[in-house]
Amino acid sequence: MSRKDAFLLRMLVFVPICLILHHLNVSPKIVFLTAGLAIIPLAAWTANFTEAIASQIGPALGGLLNATFGNATEMIVSVVALNAGLIDVVKASLMGSMIANLLLGLGFALFLGGTRNRSSCTRVNHEHLSTVARVNASLLNLVVVFLLAPTAIEVTSMALHIKTTNEFSYIASGLLLASYLLMLLFSMKTHSHLYGLDEDAEPESYGSEARGEKYNLKLHIGLLLATTVVLVFVSEVLVDSLGEAIATTGMTSLFTGVILLPIFGAAVEIITCGICGVKNKVNLASSVAIGSSLQIAMFVTPILVFAGLALGKPMNLDFDNFTVLGMGIAVLMTNSVRPNSRSNWLEGILLLMTYSMLATAFFLHPDMAG
Repeated sequence: MSRKDAFLLRMLVFVPICLILHHLNVSPKIVFLTAGLAIIPLAAWTANFTEAIASQIGPALGGLLNATFGNATEMIVSVVALNAGLIDVVKASLMGSMIANLLLGLGFALFLGGTRNRSSCTRVNHEHLSTVARVNASLLNLVVVFLLAPTAIEVTSMALHIKTTNEFSYIASGLLLASYLLMLLFSMKTHSHLYGLDEDAEPESYGSEARGEKYNLKLHIGLLLATTVVLVFVSEVLVDSLGEAIATTGMTSLFTGVILLPIFGAAVEIITCGICGVKNKVNLASSVAIGSSLQIAMFVTPILVFAGLALGKPMNLDFDNFTVLGMGIAVLMTNSVRPNSRSNWLEGILLLMTYSMLATAFFLHPDMAG
């Protein structure tokens, strides 16, 4: 067993701890913290088991499985919170997860990769990488356009009924899902050769599944289902303690949703990017960070819009204006470092500084106005 596996097994102790503390009605702040820590290993094992199953069912179905359940943690936590009526927090956490992946994940990778290769910058680009980088940049820009559209409609309308915003969101969500499916077709079928990168041949993960050790398929499916069930219970504890935790700490819902919750949910991607950076696999880190953000924006968010419709908790794409601005800044900074032919530690610092600036701004910003 690797050190990472052992670390995650030790962190699983927070699962029973958070459930017990919640049952004993302990301080919501403590319950929220322990539930957040419990989500980290559960998210890692969910990703592990998904990857293990994908490695056994073939590249086509496996790629689709990873593309669909790669952000299962964010999906489960968001559905639980949505069902509880915390729509604004769900919206903020979705934006926060994307911002954290782009700025923290990629920032750590570039910084660690650069500091370990001081004599020469780390190569991250050749003909195929350049094409993939342009595609990813265009997809990120598309996401920003979709996020800005409801705000633009609202600003340019004297009186905009919420029903109009919801109807627009349903159409836009359908277009986002269609774009996501086309992205999968492009990356997995028509232009899969562009994504067959040498440095990605050995995936980074938290379990031995990623190192090629095969296990029983039914066992992994059972483990994935069991982990998902536990994750649902922990998510309910997290959401139940969220409201009181916000009230007792004095932090705003905006800061909690954009900064705190994504740290727990996106911890797996951020740590993976850091490991890739240490191993000088910056391009793999970029794929993890940008791919996860695109999946949240183009798959998880539209699914939640339709889930809200089914649950009777209408959710639309009219995000908090300041949050959309923060997402736009993250995309701008990410695209500014990705097209370069070389990466270095300073570019990583720039991304980390940008995240620190945004975190400070969200902490000082008044609560969302709905």
